[in-house]
Amino acid sequence: MSSWPDAEGFSNVHGRPEAFVLGVDSGGSGLRVGLGAADGRRPVDTEVCGTPVRTGPAGIDAGHMLELLLPAVHRLLERAEPGAVVTAAAVGAAGMATLGDRLRAELPAALAGALGVRRVALAADAVTAYTGALGQRPGAVVAGGTGMIALGTDLSEWRRADGWGHLLGDSGGGAWIGRAGLDAAMRAHDGRRGGSPALLARLEAVFGSATGLPSLLYPRTDRPALLASFAPEVGACAADDPVAAGILYEAATHIAEAAAAVCPAPCHAGGPESHAGGPEIALTGGLFRMGEPLLGPLRKELAEQAPRARLVPAAGDPLHGALEIARALAGPGLCVPPHPTLLFVPDSPRGA
Repeated sequence: MSSWPDAEGFSNVHGRPEAFVLGVDSGGSGLRVGLGAADGRRPVDTEVCGTPVRTGPAGIDAGHMLELLLPAVHRLLERAEPGAVVTAAAVGAAGMATLGDRLRAELPAALAGALGVRRVALAADAVTAYTGALGQRPGAVVAGGTGMIALGTDLSEWRRADGWGHLLGDSGGGAWIGRAGLDAAMRAHDGRRGGSPALLARLEAVFGSATGLPSLLYPRTDRPALLASFAPEVGACAADDPVAAGILYEAATHIAEAAAAVCPAPCHAGGPESHAGGPEIALTGGLFRMGEPLLGPLRKELAEQAPRARLVPAAGDPLHGALEIARALAGPGLCVPPHPTLLFVPDSPRGA
């Protein structure tokens, strides 16, 4: 492991250390690391590591995360102002809520020893998706990609809906849409009701023979990603194929249900005329790049299920969310609520 100077060892030309914050976004495609000024007044510098952090029987491997993270931080600090110090850090990771025991036990002390940083937050990726999209305001965020999870807060507690994986939930997510599309294609192949010849044609164009799909799919360890890879095909067929359109409408219904379940009150009272001043809902993640075939029915369903909510654009991505949390720790304190697994902050101050 690299040897790092203690925070007190840095000083800039004015005799005072330059304060920076560190944000980390760890997921299935690797690590993204951002270093930004604590006051937010200079552009964020980033490093990307394409190697995902290992997960084993004991959960996310804290030692492997440090092996990947510290060299990236070193490079960022070398490019920063002379005398730069990291005053706060926030690490967002997929699986943190259920697989993050080792990270919570080991990472804060390891970052303190390696970087001199004393204020650390460890967050589920849904939390950094939330703070990236809405900052520290109350509201709800739906993060959609291969899976789907909704997270909301009134700033006193977190509420979560779905995100239970492709076997138990993730209803309306990319894997769910892709599986439903492939089911409709196989129904068309068999001559059963509910089949879609258009989706069967897309299956054959993408994967080859329909009868060969089981042998391609079932041995794979990345089945959710393979299923999700077919979701754009469903979106592309939706304009002309009622079966594909119906799949996306059902997906939109599931997504709206999850958003409404976590939306702070008064999300459900009143009618559509009561939108002004209601809770905010933001959408984030690659799923929503599908555009109108999904967003059109989703807007309709949100108007029905959360009539007082306002759909707003996401301000940023999960890396921006991690930096938002780190800046709060370095400054006035957190407004969003700490949580034992979703947002673990040892001895954290809360903002007003």
